[in-house]
Amino acid sequence: MQRLRLGVLIALILIVGLYVFRGAGRWLDREDPLSRADIIFVLGGGMPQRAVEAGKVFVQGYAAEVWCSRPDSPADDLAKLGIHYVGEEDYTRQILVHEGVPETAIRVLPGPVVNTEEELLELGREMRRSGRTTVILVTSPQHTRRVWTLWQKLVGKEPRAWVHGAHEDPFDPDHWWRNTRDVLSVVRETLGLVNAWAGLPVPPHSK
Repeated sequence: MQRLRLGVLIALILIVGLYVFRGAGRWLDREDPLSRADIIFVLGGGMPQRAVEAGKVFVQGYAAEVWCSRPDSPADDLAKLGIHYVGEEDYTRQILVHEGVPETAIRVLPGPVVNTEEELLELGREMRRSGRTTVILVTSPQHTRRVWTLWQKLVGKEPRAWVHGAHEDPFDPDHWWRNTRDVLSVVRETLGLVNAWAGLPVPPHSK
């Protein structure tokens, strides 16, 4: 009888573990319903899908402006070698224009950022400085839950943010364990969430 109970317990643990494992990709995808906002913000990375999605959201009339960050780059070091470097923000701008966003509606934030935490803090400061109160944060689907969590912890409830995933991102939430790219995404996002929930005891990397 004792062995039967132990066997049932082990089986239940394995079933729950398998359910959690398989559902991790879907769980990381936390999107808000789209709603009218002051601005749309494209988080760095995930090119071109994030910028393409931001352009689509703009064309649908959800905001009058699209902002993006200025990711830190090796531009200065390359300039010393006589090599011109085009920053990610320039490509983001070009993608947005291609998707129908007017140049006049695009703004690149001034401060260089090296991680999501700095990016959200910079955005929050600029929104408060300019009187903007609502924003749609566009990022990769697997990044949405961590972005939402970090916004609540670092920026707070005001300005208000809605998180939206880039639907053309190649991440496969139902079979994320089938390739190293998706596996690394799930591991990185899960560890990042644990760190955020714990109060960011492990500081993000910086320049």
